Amino acid sequence: MQSDLDADEAWERLRASRCSPPGRADTGARRKTYSAAIEQLEQMFRAAVVVGPATRPLQVFYGLSQAGRAIAAAAVTLAGQDWRLDSHGIKTTGFHLPFPDIEIRTDALGTQGSFVKVSEVLDSPVWEMDPVRLEDMWDLLPPNLSSPLTGRDRLPPLFADESQMGGSSNGTMNVPVCGIPDRVVDAGTHEALVEFLTSYPAVAQRESYATTDLLRPDAPPDYANCRHDNVEMRVNWLVPHAWATGTEHLELIRTIGRSYPGGRYFLPVLPGMSRELHPLMAWWSVLYALSMLARYEPAAWGKLISVDSSQHAVRIERLLECAIKHLPILIADTITEVST
Repeated sequence: MQSDLDADEAWERLRASRCSPPGRADTGARRKTYSAAIEQLEQMFRAAVVVGPATRPLQVFYGLSQAGRAIAAAAVTLAGQDWRLDSHGIKTTGFHLPFPDIEIRTDALGTQGSFVKVSEVLDSPVWEMDPVRLEDMWDLLPPNLSSPLTGRDRLPPLFADESQMGGSSNGTMNVPVCGIPDRVVDAGTHEALVEFLTSYPAVAQRESYATTDLLRPDAPPDYANCRHDNVEMRVNWLVPHAWATGTEHLELIRTIGRSYPGGRYFLPVLPGMSRELHPLMAWWSVLYALSMLARYEPAAWGKLISVDSSQHAVRIERLLECAIKHLPILIADTITEVST
């Protein structure tokens, strides 16, 4: 979890960007939209700090939605009027179902809804009429690693520990990948690991990984305890040349992992999707569902956030606290990403 200071620094970055907006938001209507959207984003989040979970999803989601307008205005890949957003571009159904089973869908690729257009800018998929369960989206968020909604097998984000990255003379770099689930570690086999990694194309495309027998590529994985209180495995990727520098190693890992405040993660590709979601869009999906519950199903939402009767209440509270601290950083980084 990030500190308040990190969020404060992100707000400073966002406020400072308004006097000289980035990317294509430097002139005309795009500049006006960018500045107004950043102002509304900040006011929504400041308001979210002082309210409870009964209404907090509304302020946080609509703040994020306005951030989406700033992202589109700044995006160098959107020309003409393509930066204008005209609807949510995402919908939820199944409010009668258990909380983890609420269904999330998106509008079609090429439409102007906020979720669809921002996803396009970030090379993040949409899935149209194929429903994705709220629990699957929930599990994509790094703050939820220790906050599962149910006891089912999960596909969690895998943390790439850049601080422990190394290289070798055989033209590879190695990075500890943390967060391998217990079910995979307990199986202890090459086959169990390969099956698990099929959901993580970035890791599955590795050159090799640490095994218990260096002479056998199909030997059991050599798992170790991670500094982050879970299990890690050293994974090797090929580099352009054997004398690649540490900077080049870092650039490579940043092309195959997703950036998130505090580090870099490998996210799974969910069934029905062509690639992994950008972390911002995973947040967007979850917060949209929570905001729709709070707005249109207030009685059901009230039950969900009751710590006296709901097993999900504390998890929801924690998630909303993390949203307020993490999203300003993620938004500021995303604006930099799309405007350069």
